[in-house]
Amino acid sequence: MSSAVTSIPTRPAEGDVHELMQEMGRAAVSAAERLALASSAAKDRALSAAATAVRAQAGAILAANAEDLREAQAAGLGAAMLDRLRLDERRVEAMARGLEEIVALPDPVGAVIAAWTRPNGLRISRVRVPLGVIGIVYESRPNVTADAGALCLKSGNAAILRGGSESRRSSAAIHACLLQGLQAAGLPAAAIQLVPISDRAAVGEMLGGMQAFIDVLVPRGGKSLVARVQAEARVPVIGHLEGNCHVYVDRDADLTMARHITLNAKMRRTGICGAAETLLVDRACTATHLAPLVADLLAAGCEVRGDATVQAIDARVKPASETDWSTEYLDAIIAVRVVEGVDEAIAHIARYGSAHTDAIVTANEATAERFLARVDSAIVLHNASTQFADGGEFGMGAEIGISTDRFHARGPVGVEQLTSYKYRVQGTGQVRP
Repeated sequence: MSSAVTSIPTRPAEGDVHELMQEMGRAAVSAAERLALASSAAKDRALSAAATAVRAQAGAILAANAEDLREAQAAGLGAAMLDRLRLDERRVEAMARGLEEIVALPDPVGAVIAAWTRPNGLRISRVRVPLGVIGIVYESRPNVTADAGALCLKSGNAAILRGGSESRRSSAAIHACLLQGLQAAGLPAAAIQLVPISDRAAVGEMLGGMQAFIDVLVPRGGKSLVARVQAEARVPVIGHLEGNCHVYVDRDADLTMARHITLNAKMRRTGICGAAETLLVDRACTATHLAPLVADLLAAGCEVRGDATVQAIDARVKPASETDWSTEYLDAIIAVRVVEGVDEAIAHIARYGSAHTDAIVTANEATAERFLARVDSAIVLHNASTQFADGGEFGMGAEIGISTDRFHARGPVGVEQLTSYKYRVQGTGQVRP
């Protein structure tokens, strides 16, 4: 493995952090101008070549990741963070496949969203255009380097990526594969830049010192990171603060389905933002449904914190506090509460939820429709696990994150959501009277 992968500077070799980031910003703007006009074929060639490079360099990527893991374990990183950081052959192959899935997506740039002709003969069309330069600040997950870089490229945007210090070697190895793809397609290397330093001042520069270059910021990480970005950024932000997701098991829920969905929603991967953190159970079905649901979670190694009714089911259930209902655990812990039907479930989610992802399990279509219409979250599901809150599962290819914003983008942020639009107006000499 080359020293470029293993040796990551902690500060710029020349100049200070400000000058480094300004230089990256200028290069990104220049690259964005070229990418906005790049052909779909060129962008797809770059992504295909990057996927090939990821597979060819899998050994180097895994070796870099092993070094990151050793350092993270020595630093006492928690189990959930280590899981996000860890790569294996399956996850590396998933990165390569993700790049190829983005290749297969339609190019959003230049797509006509709507077109019409006015009575005076003016022909007006609304056309998708790139946002420009996108800054992505993320923690732990090195696969975000591939996903974010590829999505920005496909949508014609230049990207400045600032990964977490704990994944710096892994991210550098993956970024090297993206650069190989850009080179193969004749696109500028500055189209996808990775901040080469772990100095936190670089994040500060992206938030408050690069508004002349960065058009939008996307934070992807823990609550403290996202809160800092939303509080300090001087450019628009696409992101979510936390994923406090719910599963509501209704009185008309099929018990077998409810058990499968609840266990998957909580325990498939506990450290992702789409993991269920609270289980709500209709009091009308507690006699038949509550005990099996709780037993499944406990048997899977999940700590259950419940209200008085839930505690009475099993002595291992711990009492839930008021803060448990609004907590994103990102761990094998779940809060369980009995509610008086769908309306109380909706009210609970409105009070404690984070507008991310919430699910109902029921065979009653009218109840399901009431839940889907009234729960104001970015993603609402009927008879499906909250772990489907993922752009890939939506058929959007990889995603840059799940947005709980109500402006511009909401839900999975894929290539389409990384574009804006402009109006093209064509006339034949018309003037306004």
